[in-house]
Amino acid sequence: MMRTRLTLKPGQRGTRKLVAKYGDRLVCVRYRYDEERKKRYKTVELIVEETDWEPRDGRIAGDAIVGIRVDYQELELRRKVKRAGGRWNPERRVWEVRYDRVVEMGLEERVVEVFTRERS
Repeated sequence: MMRTRLTLKPGQRGTRKLVAKYGDRLVCVRYRYDEERKKRYKTVELIVEETDWEPRDGRIAGDAIVGIRVDYQELELRRKVKRAGGRWNPERRVWEVRYDRVVEMGLEERVVEVFTRERS
């Protein structure tokens, strides 16, 4: 299992050669570590296609899984999120919770990502 320890945006230290190579197509550079094989990998995320797209009306479905930010010291809020079925995602550093439960708790302003429909 590989873990991502560092994600860099174009222009940060460690990305300059890749920016020169890929230009505006470079989205980010990630450093991933495979403890089993004792290897470090440098990966890049590139834009390979661009097309027009019309966004939806902005509403999030109630059964969608969203990522919310809760500071480490907000112990009571973390407990509340756990009771609502939230799961900690250490890679993204967010709590994943159904959106309808986020609304019930009044935490809509903390949503930072929308993932998918109900997780299995």
